[in-house]
Amino acid sequence: MNQYLAEKIDVAGVGLSNVSITEVSDIFNHAIDDNRKIRVCITPANCIIWANNDAYLKKIYNDADITLCDGVPVLWASKFLGTPLKERITGLDLLPKYVKECYDNGYSFFLLGAKDGVAFALQKKLNAKYPGIKITGIYSPPFAEKFSEEENIKMIALVNTGKPNVLWVSLTAPKQDFWIAENLNKLDVNIAIGVGGAFEVTAGLIKRAPGFLQRMGLEWFFRFIREPKRLFKRYILEAPAFIPLVLKQKFSRKNVQ
Repeated sequence: MNQYLAEKIDVAGVGLSNVSITEVSDIFNHAIDDNRKIRVCITPANCIIWANNDAYLKKIYNDADITLCDGVPVLWASKFLGTPLKERITGLDLLPKYVKECYDNGYSFFLLGAKDGVAFALQKKLNAKYPGIKITGIYSPPFAEKFSEEENIKMIALVNTGKPNVLWVSLTAPKQDFWIAENLNKLDVNIAIGVGGAFEVTAGLIKRAPGFLQRMGLEWFFRFIREPKRLFKRYILEAPAFIPLVLKQKFSRKNVQ
């Protein structure tokens, strides 16, 4: 299935789909039109680091039908390794783009996750922008490291009631990736994708970094200065570990040659 959808490029042990955002939209459209089910992960450098310390998480990313490159550092790494990916695709870009595609094609979707009130704010904004858009439901589960069986059953039932074509999940990574992978066979959807904080940004509740910072690979810094306490561990302590992983892969390839 992976190769049928898109070639995957190895970056530090995680296979990333070599696709443009337009190609992703086309893949989604074909999956819906053919009534197929696909699982999609959006994978920044931190997720790749975590995957190198968690075999189960690495399998989740490598077995996903589509695993997207989220982050300029990951894009740079693919070029440094001599296997350049086409582009960076974040949840912040993909969610609004494909929501419009859903509206244009009459596809439906469900908004699952984020803090209480966020999905409602996003639903309200989308209804105003796209009158008649097919949002089958929204639900923000109570915060938990792992959902109880009762809560999990409730979440799946709410999603399946409307049989949405697309399930957007905002539970933060890698929690959202674990949840989707473990429950995909129970979900009556065509596309299940975790998009992190994209609900809040698309709803206009959180400001996104200016375009020039995005292009420079400094979107992380914009987020960090806005939420230093929450993001200190992720960006300052963990993120630098991505560099030795890429260097190890680069030099291992040279040694093999």
